[in-house]
Amino acid sequence: MLEESPARAAQAILIAAREGVLDAQALLGQILLDGRGIAQDQPLALRWFEIAAQGGHLMARNMLGRCHEHGWGCTADASIAAGHYRVAAKAGLDWAMYNYANLLATGRGVIGDQVQALNLYRQAAELGHAKSMNLLGRYLEEGRVCPADPQAARDWYRRSAVGGDFRGQFSYAAVLADEGKIDEALGWLHKALAGGNVNFLRVSVEALSSANHPQIRGMAEVYQQRLSQWVAL
Repeated sequence: MLEESPARAAQAILIAAREGVLDAQALLGQILLDGRGIAQDQPLALRWFEIAAQGGHLMARNMLGRCHEHGWGCTADASIAAGHYRVAAKAGLDWAMYNYANLLATGRGVIGDQVQALNLYRQAAELGHAKSMNLLGRYLEEGRVCPADPQAARDWYRRSAVGGDFRGQFSYAAVLADEGKIDEALGWLHKALAGGNVNFLRVSVEALSSANHPQIRGMAEVYQQRLSQWVAL
């Protein structure tokens, strides 16, 4: 219904949320945050996430963390975000494991802890979280706070790529290019291009520009064109 008639769907979600339906409360927070079918209102989105989280909704708890991390409807505070992520991660939510691991890996809002970050990425990856699969692969490839295991890294990159994460697709393409499988690598680079955001495109242009193979290096121009289109919007 959100796809076909966003305003109608938003009205139905609002009614259900007011009647105490937990999933509707969390979803109302999301559409208020996005301005989808309803006027965007970040402080009100935060309030509905709080209501749903108090009722035990784990994704709403995770989204509370996102709001506090990025300052959506509140003053940004990574330490408050970490507390919400930690609660949802301990309860088994893969997205919260990933987000909490990101803070631990970078020391934002918490004392940095690469070992704990790695463990959380691994737990989320094993639950099927594609973004965590890519980062687990990075730790394994670099041997960061764990024994280096290029083959295991390759497998996690592949699983992340198949799972739809554009960074995982880029990582897997890099492995394939190193193996001389240029056509396969190019295919994954095009998929990563289709899903990538501005920050990813900026970093990728630099990486592709220094690639050894001319066809891979040529993708830098394609990525730069897409980046220019994004910036122009």
